[in-house]
Amino acid sequence: INIDGIKFKLRKIGKPPIILVAMLIMAFVFMAIANRIQTSKGDVKVTVGSIEMPLDSGVKGKLTYKLYTPKNATATNKAPGILLLHGYQNDSETCAAYAIELSRRGAVVLSLDEYGHGSSSVGLVNRGYVNHKVSTNYGNESVIKRAGGPARFRVMMNFSNLSFFDSKYSTDNKGNSMKDSSAGGIYAYKVLANMPNVDSTRLAISGHSMGTWSSWSVAAAYSGTPIEPNAVVLQCGELFRKSVYDNNIKFRNVLLLQAKYDEFSYFRDYQNIVSDKLINTPLRTEFLGCAEGEGKWNTTYGSFSDGSARRIELLNTNHRLTTHHKGGLSAAIDWFGNAVGLSSGISSTNQVAMHKERLVLFAMLCALGAMMAFIEILLKLEFFSSIPQELPVKDSIKTTKKWWKGAIITMLLGGFTYPFATQLGHGLLPLPEKIFRMTVGNGFLSWYAMLIIVMIITTIIGIKKAKKRGLGEVDYHAMGLAKSSTPNKISFALFGKCLALVFSGIAFLYVLVAIFTLLFKLDLRFIWPFFKAFTPARFGQFLVYFPIFALFFILNNSKIMASSRTEATYRFGIKGFLGNLWRNALMMVGGILIIVLIEYIPFFLNIGPGADLLFGSTFGGPFMSLLILFVPQVLVFSVICTYAYRRTRSVYTGALIVASLACWIVTGGSSMM
Repeated sequence: INIDGIKFKLRKIGKPPIILVAMLIMAFVFMAIANRIQTSKGDVKVTVGSIEMPLDSGVKGKLTYKLYTPKNATATNKAPGILLLHGYQNDSETCAAYAIELSRRGAVVLSLDEYGHGSSSVGLVNRGYVNHKVSTNYGNESVIKRAGGPARFRVMMNFSNLSFFDSKYSTDNKGNSMKDSSAGGIYAYKVLANMPNVDSTRLAISGHSMGTWSSWSVAAAYSGTPIEPNAVVLQCGELFRKSVYDNNIKFRNVLLLQAKYDEFSYFRDYQNIVSDKLINTPLRTEFLGCAEGEGKWNTTYGSFSDGSARRIELLNTNHRLTTHHKGGLSAAIDWFGNAVGLSSGISSTNQVAMHKERLVLFAMLCALGAMMAFIEILLKLEFFSSIPQELPVKDSIKTTKKWWKGAIITMLLGGFTYPFATQLGHGLLPLPEKIFRMTVGNGFLSWYAMLIIVMIITTIIGIKKAKKRGLGEVDYHAMGLAKSSTPNKISFALFGKCLALVFSGIAFLYVLVAIFTLLFKLDLRFIWPFFKAFTPARFGQFLVYFPIFALFFILNNSKIMASSRTEATYRFGIKGFLGNLWRNALMMVGGILIIVLIEYIPFFLNIGPGADLLFGSTFGGPFMSLLILFVPQVLVFSVICTYAYRRTRSVYTGALIVASLACWIVTGGSSMM
């Protein structure tokens, strides 16, 4: 092929084009069916849009949203309106289960990208913060402690400090204040209430995690007004004593969905476990409006007619999965039905939302498969055909004993640094906050940086030992970093070609995501936002974090894929691949699995979350709850890296692919200051 005078020689390409086409067809079919579900077979119109923050808010930027409108909701046939507010590190699409189920039952549903999340351009810092935090539940027993450190740390320490609280909590003597703990929800609610097809007397709110604090704030802002919400559903929410705020504020018909295995201590009232004792604490009985000792799970107290209805539904799930828990959804649907009227006649247990979620997951896996097939086709071009190298000599492989020794050290090092390094970076690592704006991204950056230092030190020690033993020059080819023709010199030319190859593959995947977003209003995810179209600011963050991610995965793959070669590396076919895969996967994810066991075995035994018990509640919460999504993600990464190393015999291709994917996941939709 001759393009603008540049010649590309094609070689036999075999099966990859067939695989590419098959994967693309399946991905589009899955996404089309998922879209059919989210639109209730065409009965609901799904749109995305943005709203400019008003001038009097003091905040510049736009809030983006996803709107679900039943086609029978018109100006002459107004429908209930429900605002959905997602949790920390999530986005509007995380609320899809609620949006789908409520809209197919007749409600107009607006799902918001809150400050610092999704495609909204307003940073999380606009939520506000003060220089102190409250160590126990707000109210008579509150203990106020000073909170210093970076702005992102103070914002996170004040998540449960709300704008409408007493000034001793919501302001400090340095001029700081809680500006808008609704994270944009107050304005979005007003926009929803003023829609011509929405009945402003039948409004409600639901939020998850951080979104529950936003929900409290929206409900407080409109309490006693003509558009006050008739119901609030809290998915893993925190309760507060009435003495914290002005008692003229009234919250109408509040349902709390309580996850039994909630990793966040404030959502279980700072108790180690969620037990029957929890339902009868003064905080909970005050919320339910019942006498001490009379509180019960899954029981409605009060009356919908006067707004006093209260209920705490106990769900046998953890924090992240509450958003899609069938029992929680059913309880919420019934609650909204009683409070604002959902007249579709569809049973609350008749749910389709998880079908959409699974279909999008299958589409994501197919899209990744298509990307790998596309990269395989590119490897047949003459320009990229020099990337595959010869395998290093077989006499440098690890014995079983040495491999297990290295694997155990790798797993323990990765696992036991995870809780500490991620939380350090998340909150207190002194990074320039105008450059490194991704909060959870800073946690992973800190962890990766720590492991990079360890890997560099151990590599240098190994090289010095080899030289002392008179083993000659360093074999970088055996480390997966050099060409087989020049094994004693790191090949930057090989790295450059691999980078061009990988970015071509990632660009292919990005185009798919953009097409899916345009055609179906869906991205590639499973509960958690994985691959979303970038805003300019988020793409800039991708470029900021990518070098650190790339260096980590290159060194990590060098240790795991190349330097820890075994007999399986030299076996061809599926047996060789699987023999490599289980070893590589174990080394990549084994340490995290250890932390999973430490965290959840005590929790399931009703002792408490392991991280809280062993390390303190500071090291529980966000990065522990991420494990249920992080583990399968890394397993997929291990498949990609194993295939790429066996195909190219260097670590660059696989490492750069997973570094790009990991960085995309972190910067694409999660929290940004």
